[in-house]
Amino acid sequence: MSQSPAPVVTRFAPSPTGFLHIGGARTALFNWLFSRHHGGQFLLRIEDTDKERSTQAAIDAIIAGLDWLGLDHHGDIVFQSRRAARHAEVAHALLAAGHAYKCYASVEELAEMRERAKAEGRPIRYDGRWRDRDPADAPAGVSPVVRLRAPQDGETVIDDLVQGSVTIANGQLDDMVLLRGDGSPTYMLSVVVDDHDMGITHVIRGDDHLTNAFRQYHLYALMGWDIPRFAHIPLIHGPDGAKLSKRHGALGVEAYREMGYLPEALRNYLLRLGWGHGDDEIISTEQAVEWFDLDGVGRSASRFDFAKLENLNGHYLRQADDQRLTDLVVPMVADRLGRKPDADAASRIAMAMPGLKERAKTLLELAEGALFLAEERPLAVDDKAKVLLDNPEAREILGHAYSGLKSVSEWTAESLDLTLRNMSEAEGIKLGKIAQPLRAALVGRTTSPGIFDVLAVLGRDESLARIADQINT
Repeated sequence: MSQSPAPVVTRFAPSPTGFLHIGGARTALFNWLFSRHHGGQFLLRIEDTDKERSTQAAIDAIIAGLDWLGLDHHGDIVFQSRRAARHAEVAHALLAAGHAYKCYASVEELAEMRERAKAEGRPIRYDGRWRDRDPADAPAGVSPVVRLRAPQDGETVIDDLVQGSVTIANGQLDDMVLLRGDGSPTYMLSVVVDDHDMGITHVIRGDDHLTNAFRQYHLYALMGWDIPRFAHIPLIHGPDGAKLSKRHGALGVEAYREMGYLPEALRNYLLRLGWGHGDDEIISTEQAVEWFDLDGVGRSASRFDFAKLENLNGHYLRQADDQRLTDLVVPMVADRLGRKPDADAASRIAMAMPGLKERAKTLLELAEGALFLAEERPLAVDDKAKVLLDNPEAREILGHAYSGLKSVSEWTAESLDLTLRNMSEAEGIKLGKIAQPLRAALVGRTTSPGIFDVLAVLGRDESLARIADQINT
C-alpha cells in the first residue's frame, strides 16, 4: 500500500536587522502561495541570533509588513535565538558520532591560510589541519571550534526545483564551523536544525543561498535526516540590471504602504516579478493560490519597475471598495490639512470616490485629488488656477455661471449639466471654456473629476460660496 506524500511545509526566515525589504516580501509570498496551493502550512521563523544587529523594532516591522501584505502564518513564531541549546545538542551528537571534530587553529593560522590562498589564486577555505589530528596535540588555553567532517571526495548533486540539477565537487567545500569557540552555534547549523525540527519540506529562498544548500545537504545527511526540496529563486535587480538598491526600490514594505500602494497590488506585482502564467498580468490572490507552483518561476533575475507597479496599483484602486478607499484616504487628507476633516468633508470624499479613483494611481494621488473636498474657504488656488482666474473674461464667465447655477432647484449632476449646456448655447461659449474657470474656482486647480460631479459633491451652498469668493476677490 503506497503512502501519501508528506504535507507541504514552507517557512519564511528573515533576520531582524532591518525592515522587511521587497526581496524578502517576494520570498515570503512565494512560500505562502506554494504552501496554500498544496494545502500545506506556512511557518514564520525570526533568525535573531545576531544580537548586536537584531532589534525589536525590526521584528515588529517584519511582522507588520507580513500582516499588511496578508501573508498569515500557521502556528507560533519561532525565534531562533531561543533554540541555541538544541542547536548545540546536535553539534555534540555529530561530534560523538565522529561526523564532527574540534579544531584548535588559531586566528593567526586562519589568517595565514587566507593570505596563502589569495597569493596562489585559490578559493579561501580551511585546510583541514585538525580534521584527523590527535586532540592530545591541542595547544593549552585554546577554546576549539567544532567543525563538520564533510565528505572530501566525489560530488554532491541537488535537484533544485527552480535551478534544475546543480552539481558541486565536494573538494570545493571545506569543513564548516558548527560551534564557535565560545560554544555558540553558527547560522548554518541553526538553520538546518530549525528546518528539520519544524518539519520543513521545501526551502524556497533567494539563489544567493545556493552554495549554502550544499553545505546544509551534508549536515542533513550526516544526521540521517530527510533532506528538504530546495528551490532557489533568482534575485531582483533594478531597471538597469544592477543589483537592487534603495535608488531602485529596495525599500521596506512599510515604505510602499506610505507611498500609497495597496497590498493586493503589491502582491500581484511581486508575484509577476519572477513568476508567470502565460500572458496573465492581473492575477487575484485566489487565482494565484490556484495557479502557483515552482515550475512557473524563471531562472533569470527580475527587474523592478515602478511604472508597472503604479499601473497595476491604479487598476486595483479602480476595483477597490469606495468606503475602504475613503477610510484610507481621509487620514492622508488630514496630514495635508494639519487637521481632521469634519464629517461633511469625509462624506463628500466618500461621495466623490467613484470619480476620484479613476484618475489616481496611488492613494497619495487619491488624497491629493480629494483635498479640495475638505479645504476651508476661501480656497487656496495653485499658480495655474490663479493665472486662469485673473483673466477678466474668466471672471465674467464665472459671474454668468453663478447666476445660472443659483437658479437650479434640483442640485444633481444631471440638472447641473443641463443648466451649463443651456448657458453654453445661449452665450455662444464652448462648454469647456465655462468649465475651466469653474474648476479653478471650485477645486483650486486646473484638474479634477468631471465638473458636474464636483458641483454635485460639493453641494449647492459650498459650490456657490466658492464661486462667489473668486468673483469678489
